[in-house]
Amino acid sequence: MPKVSSVIVPYASYLRVYEPLAAFPEPERSHWARYAGRSDRPSYQDELRRSLADLVPTPPVPVPVHESSDAFVVELDGVVCVCPWRTRLRGWQALGGLGGELPAPVLDAVLPPVVRRQAAADYEQWLTQNPDARPWIRSATWHVPMPWFVLVTDEERCYERFPEAAAADGAAGEADAGEPAPAAGPSGSGAPVLRYRTPMVQARRRVARGLKALREAMDEGALIDGLVDVGRWLEEFHPRSLVELDYGGLVHALPDGMLADDHSARDVAAGIEALRAGDGVGAGEAYARLVERWRAVRERQFSN
Repeated sequence: MPKVSSVIVPYASYLRVYEPLAAFPEPERSHWARYAGRSDRPSYQDELRRSLADLVPTPPVPVPVHESSDAFVVELDGVVCVCPWRTRLRGWQALGGLGGELPAPVLDAVLPPVVRRQAAADYEQWLTQNPDARPWIRSATWHVPMPWFVLVTDEERCYERFPEAAAADGAAGEADAGEPAPAAGPSGSGAPVLRYRTPMVQARRRVARGLKALREAMDEGALIDGLVDVGRWLEEFHPRSLVELDYGGLVHALPDGMLADDHSARDVAAGIEALRAGDGVGAGEAYARLVERWRAVRERQFSN
């Protein structure tokens, strides 16, 4: 499959759900079964490059005309699991949040108001025929949302500076079992990887325990709201699904030392456990570590 460009597109992190083939109705199930057997499956960088290429024409194309037929695929314990891209749906949803991220003059220059209004109208019409649609992928720019770390543990952390070398030495982790080659995964061949993978049942259990501890220790706020939102999203999927938190393009924007020392899931777990034990000092220290780490990451957004 030809690529739009070889340029690396950084800055985005991802939360993905891989569902077993049994979760999909026919004929979609058969499509994904055939797709899983391909050796030329694209990476998340290919998806980003295609999206950026659509912004070049005049007028720009903010959302693909047709829904993507691509997906990410993993095989665990002999079960093929699929994470459909659903680029068109995610594009519509992302458009709704651009107003809060970009100054109006910049947004109007990149995506003129008439283009955004037409896209919004198309989305509203599409939703009337697909009211239960939901994406398998969530993304964030220049950070990893703190609620995402509640879903995973430090023991599930996988950091590979040179994935190709690790694969050649037979050192690929258990979470990668069944992937035909590094290029088949979301990150693409040779790209550094920092990710967590966990079974859906574990992710849901951690959401419930985390919410209980947070609600007992503090008032409602952004962290609780974000965790509730993620928990509701996870309930939409098959119980035998796999949840993946992937630093995605952030690995290209951060130095190796910062990536190697990043144990944010451990800090989040420590903070929640401290709240559960009534240790406000310990919770504050864990939160301070997270804030300092991610402030340093987000400040890179404004460097030149």
